[in-house]
Amino acid sequence: MANGYSTDKCFRSLISCFRARMKRYIQVEPVLDYLTFLPAEVKERIQTMAATNGNMQAVEGLLSTLEKGVWPPGWAREFVEALQRAGSPLAARYMNPELTDLPSPSSENAHDECLQLLDLLQPTLVDKLLVRDVLDKCVAVELLTLEDGNRIAAAANNGNESGVRELLKRIVQKENWFSTFLTVLSETGNDALVQELTGANGFESNAETENLLQEDGLEVKEPVLLATDQPSPEKDGCDMENNVLESSYADSSVVSESDTSLAEGSVSCLDESLGHNSNMGSDSGTMGSDSDEENVAERASPEPELQLRPYQMEVAQPALEGKNVIICLPTGSGKTRVAVYIARDHLDKKKKTSQPGKIIVLANKVPLVEQLFREEFNPFLKKWYRITRLSGDTQLKISFPEVVKSHDVIISTAQILENSLLNSEKGEDAGVQLSDFSLIIIDECHHTNKEGVYNNIMRRYLKQKLKNNRLEKENKPVIPLPQILGLTASPGVGAANKQAKAEEHILKICANLDASTIKTVKENIDQLKDQIKEPCKKFAIADDTREDPFKDKLLQIMTKIQTFCQMNPMSDFGTQPYEQWAIKMEKKAAKEGNRKDRVCAEHLRKYNEALQINDTIRMIDAYNHLESFYNDEKEKKYAVLENASDESGDDGDEKKPLELEETDRFLMTLFFDNKKILKKLAENTERENEKLTKLRNTIMEHYTRTDESARGIIFTKTRQSAYALSQWITENEKFAEVGVKAHHLIGAGHSSEFKPMTQNEQKEVISKFRTGQINLLIATTVAEEGLDIKECNIVIRYGLVTNEIAMVQARGRARADESTYVLVAHSGSGVVERETVNDFREKMMYKAIDHVQNMRPEEYAHKIWELQMQSIMENKMKNRRSIAKHYKDNPSLISFLCKNCSMQACTGEDIHVIENMHHVNMTQEFKKLYIVRENEALKSKFADYQTNGEIICKNCGQAWGTMMVHKGLDLPCLKIRNFVVVFKNNSPKKQYKKWVELPIVFPSLDYSEYCLFSDED
Repeated sequence: MANGYSTDKCFRSLISCFRARMKRYIQVEPVLDYLTFLPAEVKERIQTMAATNGNMQAVEGLLSTLEKGVWPPGWAREFVEALQRAGSPLAARYMNPELTDLPSPSSENAHDECLQLLDLLQPTLVDKLLVRDVLDKCVAVELLTLEDGNRIAAAANNGNESGVRELLKRIVQKENWFSTFLTVLSETGNDALVQELTGANGFESNAETENLLQEDGLEVKEPVLLATDQPSPEKDGCDMENNVLESSYADSSVVSESDTSLAEGSVSCLDESLGHNSNMGSDSGTMGSDSDEENVAERASPEPELQLRPYQMEVAQPALEGKNVIICLPTGSGKTRVAVYIARDHLDKKKKTSQPGKIIVLANKVPLVEQLFREEFNPFLKKWYRITRLSGDTQLKISFPEVVKSHDVIISTAQILENSLLNSEKGEDAGVQLSDFSLIIIDECHHTNKEGVYNNIMRRYLKQKLKNNRLEKENKPVIPLPQILGLTASPGVGAANKQAKAEEHILKICANLDASTIKTVKENIDQLKDQIKEPCKKFAIADDTREDPFKDKLLQIMTKIQTFCQMNPMSDFGTQPYEQWAIKMEKKAAKEGNRKDRVCAEHLRKYNEALQINDTIRMIDAYNHLESFYNDEKEKKYAVLENASDESGDDGDEKKPLELEETDRFLMTLFFDNKKILKKLAENTERENEKLTKLRNTIMEHYTRTDESARGIIFTKTRQSAYALSQWITENEKFAEVGVKAHHLIGAGHSSEFKPMTQNEQKEVISKFRTGQINLLIATTVAEEGLDIKECNIVIRYGLVTNEIAMVQARGRARADESTYVLVAHSGSGVVERETVNDFREKMMYKAIDHVQNMRPEEYAHKIWELQMQSIMENKMKNRRSIAKHYKDNPSLISFLCKNCSMQACTGEDIHVIENMHHVNMTQEFKKLYIVRENEALKSKFADYQTNGEIICKNCGQAWGTMMVHKGLDLPCLKIRNFVVVFKNNSPKKQYKKWVELPIVFPSLDYSEYCLFSDED
């Protein structure tokens, strides 16, 4: 390399070899300012990529452009100088073709371990560090550039957490970042964080590392610290560089691609014939000499070793032969690792035969997409194949088809693929075909049934397969279809109560996935049993004979309400059937315009929920539930009456008593007259729920006799009960004394009235559970399947029994040695009986699978074909009925009544749709019918989401929807569940939960039309 910067080929090889590190160390936008040889349109394209897809993908775009383009002499030197001047000195060192300034491999390892340490402690830093305390100091000591400081300050405007994440992302791109950052923390009074980073939690200083860094010219102001924890065995050797590359301080908006080191097709002056061994994950090429180029090659990140156990290879074999197959392995046995192995084998074979290979991995939950990418597919495939992930949580500005074109493996939620297939069918540009893929992997494939999104995708597959059969007979070319691989821990038996029905259910799943077989372990079953520890199953049954005056008072109030509205349900108070009766009565009364019965039914449902909460958790939680509901009702009534007072010209300073309708007055008075006695009874802790006593004893017994590494999960039915149980455990000092550190884990969906968790909050809780900062999760069913939660010593189902699939999934969490699975329930609740039924159904499921596996091939094929034809025909008839409804009805034929007071709110002609999702009414007449009040519920749920309030009926205070911001305009967005729909063709009145259930096609919002008659500026 004596020619220095004139040797373009060698410089490009440096980009190829150190691509992964360069992408971490460069902030692309300031570097572009100094690259005078790049055309303006190229700079603009990369800047756009940074704005839409994130910094790392923009850096990839810049490196690819430099690697493939033809540039004027001296471009390489200008690039290195640009890196230095733009605050990316580490990247500049790697781009020195003389190879004299490169950090040694040892110092690289030390640097990477510091990155790993920061990654592990990032949640603590995000939680405890105030970015404005350290930002100016970081700029003053030149750890950050002035531009870095401005960008971090801008991020902090969206919240301190965002600012800290941006700061951490940028400081790791600098030289001496770790020791300098420790100094800054110390000088700004963050000694506790310095202690966290310097050894309080299992980290030790390493003098040898300090010396190594000093040898390479990296000044060390404080001892550099190394993480003593190594990657866990369950990661199968995923190297630390992978963990660092994908760490959470990377750009949160990036849709990551392959972080290749010596990627296929890259120009390399080292060895044009580098290959790899697909089984061992090592480079098989040989170097021609022991020159400096060999040192560069050694820097390429090694691919983690990927090997299967014999039982895993047994179930993988049909898929490796190219067959469609369902793999059924218990939770924790490594079925996803099997899928990764099959995926790599598939792509390797396609590459060898010069055929196009493309894989899409489908998940049914957003967190699973990130987990599959980070923990499984990316570590083993990133070196040789381009891989990315997509979900509704991804901030992606390029089209899905473009992502598919530019990547070999796409991990995605199934709905994204379904939407793109629909776009393709409609003739839109932004669409893909199933034929674009050579392998589709479906995680949790037991959801491929009925009208689920998995099944919608597979029906297209089956229809094309039938067309291909016809095309073959006509000697015409067929459309290629991908191989299908389904993964499940338990396909279940559906609604079967007989063995024949269970077998039919298994066959339906196989038919829906066009599977040639469903594979379970047979030959290596002993090895599987050694791998999967069956937990000890116990029952903790509460014989609740306590006196419960709080419950008695609630029953007394409910009886008075039923007498007032003359309702007589057959179901017992506090049961699920009673709740279903109340919902049914509420809908019926709304359709009939009977406001008295509708409001009474709504309030009875709230009292019934309070009874269920009292039965599950504490009396005070039940009381708080009722108090919150009635305070909200009172606030709505005040808002309506105050508005009416304002319009009538009354003096606003004089507070007038509420003049409510008879029903509202009766119900409000009934609660507030009994409020004090209810609260007093609820605060009596001596009458504790017997089921809570059993739960407390179970937890205390387990955590008293186990070591500090013990972990457990409590599964409960509702978000509210998960939160309340977490609060109960946290407030009880006895739990802390035995080392219990609890936290709730609930879903991210916004359908519930209870505040959801964000995706980031879920990730943080699971991360803390893995590291032991939390050792007891109280979770809803969100934690039952799929999520990568560390193996537990104890799993408790707290009065929650659903079906055999959920039972298998939950039990599978208890996979530590000598683990326990406990069911806590009331005697007479039927829970134990349902669990026994699920045990029977599980045995029936495995017997059904065995029967299907042993069917004669001709019989199996014929049955599968019959079920596939049945599914297609049923779907076709349903679509015809749906189309007929769309043609029959149109918006002008319906009107919307307030479900509470039956006042007409608008007609269907007034409704317009934004993005096929949000239904708004933009008429001036509608504005006169509602008032806007601050939406406290939304404020508590979405702290960083812009909301302009809740719209409520001016007449009665019934919530109608929320104000939404669209292109700078405030629009009232309606929720159909708050209205009764009246059809002008004398059809019965109806209530709908979702707009999609209403067989009407509404026009899209014309933004310019709204502006024409809007009174806004």
